[in-house]
Formats: sequence, structure tokens, C-alpha cells
Amino acid sequence: MIQGTTSAYPTSIIMADDDLDDRELFSDVLKEIDCNVQLDFAEDGEHLMRKLYNESIVPDLVFLDLNMPNKGGRECLDLIRSNQKLKDLIVIIFSTSNSPVDIKETYDKGANLYVSKPGSFYQLIEMIKKVLTDRQAYKPYSSKSNYVFKFETNEAYL
Repeated sequence: MIQGTTSAYPTSIIMADDDLDDRELFSDVLKEIDCNVQLDFAEDGEHLMRKLYNESIVPDLVFLDLNMPNKGGRECLDLIRSNQKLKDLIVIIFSTSNSPVDIKETYDKGANLYVSKPGSFYQLIEMIKKVLTDRQAYKPYSSKSNYVFKFETNEAYL
């Protein structure tokens, strides 16, 4: 089992992404690795914020796409960080963008980690394992050098 996920309670994750293929791939990876995770999805930012506001229990992690219809990831991040109940939620930006502007803006808004969507199933496995193991190390406004996730495997397709 992945270190950090041995609790009797599953790690709860909400993935907010409008791309069905990305949501299915994320789900497939969690089935592939041995971890105790409860996964939920939000198809857009409005759906995510309804879930976060209406649930009595805050999830452990949110994987947040930046470019979604109805309410984008940047706006969701602002709402999360300004809400007393949600302000300490671990928010991982999970985007196709690797723009320095997006990285700086989300860092400044208090996201915990920035991940450019990987090019392979194996890189996605690598990232999810690392995040689940080290999630408590990702603090908002921590070292900028650790803010952007760096893949150890350089191959896009193994």
C-alpha cells in the first residue's frame, strides 16, 4: 500500500475537470495502484463549489483543472482560499498548461502544487503515488522550487 494511505479512512479526492477522458484515466490509475482512495468528480467549477459548500466533510485533496466551463479553476481557487471551511484544503492544479503566467498566478493564489497533465499513463501513476505519499508536504506559498511537480520519468510513452 502507498505510504500515507494506510488509514482506516480512505483519502478523499475530488477531481474537477470537464474532460471525461481525463476523469476516466485518473480513475483507471487509482484502480491500478494499491491505495485507499475515495474518488469523486466535478464536471466544472460550479459543480465543484456546490459539492464543497454542501458537503459536511471537506475532502483531503482537490485536483483542479484551470480551464473549465461555467467557473474556471482560478475562480474556484479564489473561492476556496477565501472560505473559512475550505481555506486549508489541499488544492493541486492539474492542467494542460505549463505557462509560467498560470504557474505564478496559481502559486500567488495559494494552490499547493502545480502539475502539468502527464503524457503517459505511467507518469500519471508516478504523480498520483507521489502526491498521495507526500501530500502533507505541499503547503501553500512554500518554496517556489517545489511548487511545480517534476516527473522522474522523462519518456512520454513507455
